[in-house]
Amino acid sequence: MKKILVAEDNDSNYVLMTYLLKKDFEFERAKNGQIAVEMVDANAYDLVLMDIKMPVMDGLQATRQIKEKHPELPVVALTANAFDSDRTAAEQAGCCGFLSKPVNRDECMALLKKLLGD
Repeated sequence: MKKILVAEDNDSNYVLMTYLLKKDFEFERAKNGQIAVEMVDANAYDLVLMDIKMPVMDGLQATRQIKEKHPELPVVALTANAFDSDRTAAEQAGCCGFLSKPVNRDECMALLKKLLGD
């Protein structure tokens, strides 16, 4: 089973993601960008779902750091901000996908299956 890191500081958003992922994936949580970077360095993940607005280190900065050391690891931006500028900033940081909150299950699963090759 593929393993996903969910970087999400908001408990209710994390609960939604667990509901969406629990049947098809293993997953762990990072409550901020700094913890996400540390967890990626210490563990093997197939993909990262990265909230953009988080305390300590935001998702864009965390994505840049992750992609420096793990360029092959897919990182998908999760954000409540669905503006083109947010999508562009996420892509420039290294995200290869973009999901707007609240996350739609069908859209999320289609993107994950595309990126993970399943």
